[in-house]
Formats: sequence, structure tokens, C-alpha cells
Amino acid sequence: MNMGCRELYPTLQYLGSATGYVEDILEIVDKLLLFEDLRLPEIESLCSFMHCFGAPRDTTLLQEGSEGDYLLIVLTGSVRVVKVTPDGEKVVAIVGPGASLGEMSMIDGEPRFASCVTVEPTDFAVLTRRDLNEVLLNMPRLGSKFLLVLLQIMTRRLRQASVNSLPNLSGASV
Repeated sequence: MNMGCRELYPTLQYLGSATGYVEDILEIVDKLLLFEDLRLPEIESLCSFMHCFGAPRDTTLLQEGSEGDYLLIVLTGSVRVVKVTPDGEKVVAIVGPGASLGEMSMIDGEPRFASCVTVEPTDFAVLTRRDLNEVLLNMPRLGSKFLLVLLQIMTRRLRQASVNSLPNLSGASV
């Protein structure tokens, strides 16, 4: 096991390798955009690089502005995504099983864009940049496929954010 992964959440319940949760992951795979184009053996292989944790309600999983080189996949429960604005905190989204969080920081190494706080008891899987690099080295086809899906998710979110900001842009001068 990657001890660094376990150290990310030392106060939370460590549930073990995601390989023990493949059946649970398969039950929500239609909601897991990161896994939608993967076959069962690929999901099993990817799970061998991920670790699962359990968090109680009102636990901050990711803190806006903090460093982070890993992503989370929500397996059970729900998480509130919160962004600090000049007018105070704004809830960006509430996500449930199948949602991925933190992928931007995992890829670009920049500080977290928003905070993610559990709304209810939540189980989640963690994939670190180091583990993703291992996937890319040891299983390049799977790693490339996973990165492509990750890029597609991030592109969808960027497009949606652009559409959502259009009303704000209509009064702006160019």
C-alpha cells in the first residue's frame, strides 16, 4: 500500500484497497464517468492503485487553496462543493456516488479550487498522482484511457462553467 495515501486522511477510517470495493464500484459504474469506458478487468486493475476511506458528516475532504496531488471518487454518501467568493461561501454543487473531485489539482499541481465537505457519512476512493504515474508506467493503455476520460470530464466542466458565466459576461465590455 502507498503509505502516503493513508497519511492523507489519518483521522478518517481507512477502509483498505479499492480492490475490496470493485463490486460496489460496478453497482454505480453508470454514474462513474471516470470508469464509463473501462472494461471490468481495467476497473479491477485501476482499483488496485486506489485506497478507500470513510468520513462522517461535515468532514472537509478537500480544502480550497490547499495543495493536493490526488483525486477523490465518491462511492457512497454526498459531498458539498463550496467556493469562497467576495460575497461569502457559495455552494457550487452537491454531488453523490460516482462524482470525482480534485482532478484539476492532481493534474496541474495548483491549489484546490474549492472545498469539499461531506453532507452525510461518505465513503470515497483516492487516486494519487504518484499512483496514476504507476498506472501509466505499468499499464500504459489503461493509463492513457483513464487520462482521456479525465480530460473529457474536465472539458465538460469547463464548457458548463463557461455557459453558466455567459449571463455575467453579456454586460462586460470587450
